[in-house]
Amino acid sequence: MTYSIAFAGKGGVGKTTTCGLFIDHLIKAGKGPIFAVDADPNSNLNEVLGVEVDLTLGDLREEIAHAEMADPSPIPVSMSKQEYANYKFGDALIEHDKFDMLVMGRTQSKGCYCFVNDILREQIRKYYLNYAYMVVDNEAGLEHISRGVLPPVDMILLVSDCSRRGIQAVGRIAKMINDLDLRAKDTGLIVNRAPAGELADGVKQEIGAQNLKLLGVLPDDALVYDYDSAGKPLVTLPFDAPVRKALETIIGKLNLP
Repeated sequence: MTYSIAFAGKGGVGKTTTCGLFIDHLIKAGKGPIFAVDADPNSNLNEVLGVEVDLTLGDLREEIAHAEMADPSPIPVSMSKQEYANYKFGDALIEHDKFDMLVMGRTQSKGCYCFVNDILREQIRKYYLNYAYMVVDNEAGLEHISRGVLPPVDMILLVSDCSRRGIQAVGRIAKMINDLDLRAKDTGLIVNRAPAGELADGVKQEIGAQNLKLLGVLPDDALVYDYDSAGKPLVTLPFDAPVRKALETIIGKLNLP
């Protein structure tokens, strides 16, 4: 059975970095194969993982949805929309030695996408069963999961910075998860960019007030800034980088299969 993990949090808190390093840890621990899905419209998980993206599912969805208005149509006369989607899905899947990746891409514009979304949903659910883990980098609204485009998840990891407002934001996401009845087996909080890896008392109090389960704290690691500024994939961070070591401790507590 594929074990699915979703990361969620507001923009700018280091969610994608945390997600990418989490995927890299699973790979290095021999937990693969991994199906990595970038479901954030501001897609940059590929940069953390060090891979190029040529086609997103958003691009493919737009192409198919508007094929009838295009001249010439991108879909050959001999193919149905479903056959074309099945054919092109392979182009959107980025294949790597240790993981495969799919980028959901932009959100849909005006028009009816129900048929196209149904096709893509079928393709994703067929593919993801070939992997030990599916790890999804989501936007705060968890749109693709709540709409059923992506399969249900077993665990949701909320990522926040170490501010009270950040904790309040993930508290709202946690409430939304409950309201949407996503039925994840476990939901927990990872606090990122904490000075020296320590939380102030006020932040701890806010975590309690929001009724969040704290899984662990990641330190504010200067190496992350240095690598990002130099355009280096963050998965090339050294094994003894503080953020890597802290994340390894957190993952060790999750009792992953």
